[in-house]
Amino acid sequence: MTQAHGLSRRAGLATIMGSAVWPSWAQSPSWPAKPIKLIVAYPPGGVSDTVARALAEQLTTRLGVPVLVDNRAGAGGSLAVNVLAKSAPDGHTLVFTALSPLTLSPHLGSLPYDATKDLTPVASVMYSPVLIAATPALAQGDFKALLTRAKQQPDALRWATSGSGSLGHLMLENIRSSAQVHITHVPYKGGGQQITDALSGQFEVLSTNASGVVLQHIKEGRLRALAVGAAARLDALPGVPTLAELGLASANFSSRFGIFAPAGVPSAIVEKLNAQINAVLALPALRERLLAAECVAAPASVADFAKAVSSEYRHMGSIVREAKIQAD
Repeated sequence: MTQAHGLSRRAGLATIMGSAVWPSWAQSPSWPAKPIKLIVAYPPGGVSDTVARALAEQLTTRLGVPVLVDNRAGAGGSLAVNVLAKSAPDGHTLVFTALSPLTLSPHLGSLPYDATKDLTPVASVMYSPVLIAATPALAQGDFKALLTRAKQQPDALRWATSGSGSLGHLMLENIRSSAQVHITHVPYKGGGQQITDALSGQFEVLSTNASGVVLQHIKEGRLRALAVGAAARLDALPGVPTLAELGLASANFSSRFGIFAPAGVPSAIVEKLNAQINAVLALPALRERLLAAECVAAPASVADFAKAVSSEYRHMGSIVREAKIQAD
């Protein structure tokens, strides 16, 4: 995801330090019996870090113990997930991550954890929409016109993503298969250079997270939004249809994020965490923070979140196998 204004670390520390004198929970056998570590699978300062720190502040108040953020970026989120998988299943270690280390990465190569057995889904937090945008190299036409041209001129259109095996790449592969079109994939090593080259028309189309930076380029006419992967149209782009509306529901991906615990955590703890996180997501201040980062709150029950994770795992696997995708 793209960078956003980080939550003030001083505010987070003030919240923690303000709770420096605790009652006798440290001697209590009940949960939580000590501070909770929230591992964040991404670096400080980005959207994920911002949201994680906002959640940690609220949960610190609600649970009565400090919830401490621990950034463990690396390997596309798999590093943090592996740390969690090896943690004690006592409800005192959690991870905040996109679903991809559990639903996509396992299909692209071997991992030091079993995504289907070593983790417990706790709570869905948010999703980040994926935009499909035209660059100056594609001067006109909507998404349907793009597909028509792709059929008339096989492989002439170039579609950039943030890398082979990325969510944007899987979106492209699904569209190519569903619409029976031939489009050339242009993989980048991340999103920064991809956006720079998009603005200079080095390719015709790109898929990228709907960040404030990208939306500003669209507002200024430097990029043109064609479609969005999301549950509903974006408030910032009400005239841009979702891929589902365009008849490509199976390609209607967005980057979903959630909180997980190690396998074996008692269900009572998982349900309590889920209820508290859903309550935090209902707070207007947090929803506004998410919207400012072009993300959407996506609360769900434990059962529904687990079903969504399992469904995405199967769907991603089928796309990877069919398109014979390999990671960079």
